Amino acid sequence: MRQSVFTWLGLAALVLGALATPAQAAGNAIVIDGSTTVGPIAKAFAEYYMRQHPGISVTVSESGSGNGAKSLVNGTCDIADMSRFMKDTEFQAAVAAGVWPVAHVVAMDGIAIVVHPSNPVQEITVEQARAVYTGRIKNWSELGGPDRAIVVVSRDTNSGTYESFETLVLDREKMDGSVEYLGSNGAIRQKIQSTTAAIGYIGLGFVDRTVKALTVNGVEPTRETVAAGLYPVARPLFMFTNGYPDPGTPVHGFITLYLTRKGQEMIEAIGFVPVTSY
Repeated sequence: MRQSVFTWLGLAALVLGALATPAQAAGNAIVIDGSTTVGPIAKAFAEYYMRQHPGISVTVSESGSGNGAKSLVNGTCDIADMSRFMKDTEFQAAVAAGVWPVAHVVAMDGIAIVVHPSNPVQEITVEQARAVYTGRIKNWSELGGPDRAIVVVSRDTNSGTYESFETLVLDREKMDGSVEYLGSNGAIRQKIQSTTAAIGYIGLGFVDRTVKALTVNGVEPTRETVAAGLYPVARPLFMFTNGYPDPGTPVHGFITLYLTRKGQEMIEAIGFVPVTSY
């Protein structure tokens, strides 16, 4: 996955003829749309950036990674939050519209597989999780738990988290028809909190004491295991811009926050893993 990311980054750099759009260079507002996983990072950055720059307005919407890509292509946002890399079709649509997507890897994230805290099951393998989501395993007793039907919950198909899970866990197999789809990490967590027989998956930054994260292939989903490359269900988180923003513009100042000490502190506080450290 990482090789694909950096291959596309190189290709994007080659096609850039201009660094920023006129709106980025002259505007006093930054519009952000996309991933609900990256959303908490964008919101934390927005609050901090507006405190440091009172004349700049930053708005953050969370409509999903796919819609973030569409917004960037349509010119309705300056930054597209995405919890997956841009698809070939999205990149081609962008280029056809005169938009040159540049990916900024702002953090790393683990996708935690979570259950209700009362569930006695503590661990799962990637193969078992695939069997649960494709319908081959339907009862908790098959995983060492109680004799109860598993309530399987997934992110909606427009979600970057869904697509990452589909690649990393399902190996592109189709989910069973009984799977329930929800629109955000928060909705998944709420479903798990209220449903003792449920299983779902959420970004690492959304794990708290109200749900229990299972070990996957014997590895706990933590910032340390993600940073060390040990946790098997992990992915980079992106912010995409149209071209590389001109230094000194608001978009440039915002998009490079993840490289600063303060930005890294915010990323860690939310529960994600910085890509660099001071």
